[in-house]
This record gives sequence, C-alpha cells and structure tokens, in this order.
Amino acid sequence: MPEKRVFAIVLDSFGVGEAPDAADYGDVGSNTLKHCFETGRLTVPNMQSLGLFNITGNDYGGKVERPAGKYCRMRELSAGKDTTTGHWEMMGIIQKKPFPTYPDGFPPEVISEFERKTGRKVICNKPYSGTKVIADYGEEHIKTGALIVYTSADSVFQIAAHEDIVPVEELYRYCETAREILKGEHAVGRVIARPFTGVHPFTRTPRRHDFSLKPTERTYLDRIKDAGLISFGVGKINDIFAGVGLTGFVRTEGNTDGMNKTYEYALRNPGKGLCFVNLVDFDMLYGHRNDVMGYTNALNEFDAWLGGFMKIMTDDDILMITADHGCDPTTPSTDHSREYVPLLMYGKSVEPADLGTLDGFDHVGLFAAEYLGINL
Repeated sequence: MPEKRVFAIVLDSFGVGEAPDAADYGDVGSNTLKHCFETGRLTVPNMQSLGLFNITGNDYGGKVERPAGKYCRMRELSAGKDTTTGHWEMMGIIQKKPFPTYPDGFPPEVISEFERKTGRKVICNKPYSGTKVIADYGEEHIKTGALIVYTSADSVFQIAAHEDIVPVEELYRYCETAREILKGEHAVGRVIARPFTGVHPFTRTPRRHDFSLKPTERTYLDRIKDAGLISFGVGKINDIFAGVGLTGFVRTEGNTDGMNKTYEYALRNPGKGLCFVNLVDFDMLYGHRNDVMGYTNALNEFDAWLGGFMKIMTDDDILMITADHGCDPTTPSTDHSREYVPLLMYGKSVEPADLGTLDGFDHVGLFAAEYLGINL
C-alpha cells in the first residue's frame, strides 16, 4: 500500500526576483529566472504548467489559465544569502545573525593555528573563484605542498589540493581540523574540501565534501525522523545539516546524477517520509561562473526530467520545487543574490492555488510536516 511521501527538490540558486532588502546585499536588479528567460532559449513547460510564470511579480514567460499546483514566491527571513542559511530556514531555523564572512581573508590567528595543526603552510587566503584559484596557485601548491585556502562572499573556508599531493581522505582530515578551529566568532557556515587533479589547466574532481556546522536548533528533519518516518537526503543535504535529522542519504555527482538518484528512490522506496534533494549545478557550475546559457540549459534539462518524474508519482506523493537563494548569472557579481525563491507544489491531494508571497522559507518544512501528519 503506498505511503505518503514528500519530495522537496531544491534547484540551488533558482531565484525569481530581487527581495525587498536586495539593496542591503548589493543585489538590486537580480532576477535569475527572468534573465534565463530573456536568453530566448528557456523551455520549461512542466514548471510552467505548475504555475512558475503565474508567481506574483512575474510579468514574462506566459501565465497558464489553470495551473496544476499551488504556487508562490517566498521571502527569506534569515540574515544572509548562502546555502546553509537557506536550507536551514527551509527546515525551520531562522538565522538572525549572518554567518561570518572574510572579504580580506582569514585572520592570522586562524591561519597560524591551522598551519600548526596540519603541518602544512597556507597560500592564497583571500576571496577567489574556485576555478581561478587552482589556475593561479596550483603549481605553487604542487611544488611546495602548501594548502590553497580561500573564501568567497559566502561564509566558507575552502581548501583546494591536488589529489596526487594530498590524498582526498587526508584533505578531508584537514577540513575536519579547520572545522574544529572555526568556532565562536569564526564559526563559518561550511568548510569545503576542493580536490583537483591533472596538469595546468587543472580540473576540479567530484570528490568535493562540505563540513557544515551542526544545526543550532531542532529542525523539521528532526521532527520527521523522531516520528519514526524516513528523512532522506540527496546530494549536499547530508553535508548541509551535518547528518543531523536524517535517516539516510546519498551523495551525487552533479544534477543529472541527482535527478537519476531521486527517480530511483521514488521507484524503490515506498516508505512514508521526506526525500530532500539538492541539485547543485545551477549554482556551482552556472550561477557562480556567470554562464546564463548553461543555467538556462540546466533548467531545460531539469524540466524535461520533471515530466517523467511526475508520471511515476503515486496518488499519495507530493512534490515541492524551490530554491535556497538566487545567483543571477547575468550580473557583474559572481556571488549569490538576495532574491525571492519559488515554491511549486504538485500532487493528487494538492488543490491548485495562488499562495501569493509567503514570509519565510520555513513553509517548505511546515507543509511537509503537516502533510506527513507530524504533531507540531
């Protein structure tokens, strides 16, 4: 007998227009969806049928007369515009204070302790593009064995190392060391392992791994798990929540792999609960690299997959499509953008409706818990 299941799929960085406080973040004019639409190549009939272009504030793309699901835009209540903040808010944690960022690099006391505990010197230590940093510092790293440490506009401490110089498991141990150091005032949202390989120009490998802070409060994931239901993560979800609140997870190597694994999960796992999915390529490969055509094509690929996924959903399944922040690939900035995010809900039991604008990404976790019968 089919059980109630919720599939919450995060299109990482899929914003739908500047938030009311976009000016505070330097993001006036950002609109990830609109600028992908303006390429003339966006083809997303399945999301359109669910009400994507009917969302409040959208004046492009073509509204449908009778959307097949509930639809709205959500405004972030937390301070910040990063991955951890957005996902934590979806599951009920509102961050009033943003995670620390380091536009001038990490302070000497952090770097010296990290060097002492790892036994390796640090090079770079400044905000940098992930692909450019290995191009500029990769050869020095290979010659000296020093670790490439860098950050971004996000609250991240990133360590890049060539797999032939620093084996991946050793790199992970260095990240765990950094995670132990980065507490209190320096409690960054994530420490990220960034392995690469080859010769110049170097290539980043798919063995990236995020070491996040543990959630500071109980989340909807905890409540679902504690109720004896499935709480399963696909992609970066396990890393973002440091494994807390999950009954199981699977890592992925990009969007296509993530979609395939979500499809396989839907076919093989009839148990009641939540499947929480992150598709990272929108952000990592296209948003941060200002590749609007790549972003647009990735949306087209997801939408084509979505058509097949909707066909295998059972009568007791609910689908939610949303995002954790924006990352407009057409602005001069390569950083995340403070935007509204969409929420599209579909399923046999979902009554189509325009929900307008909702304050708080936490409606994702709330709707999931309510549908699963969690006592809140």
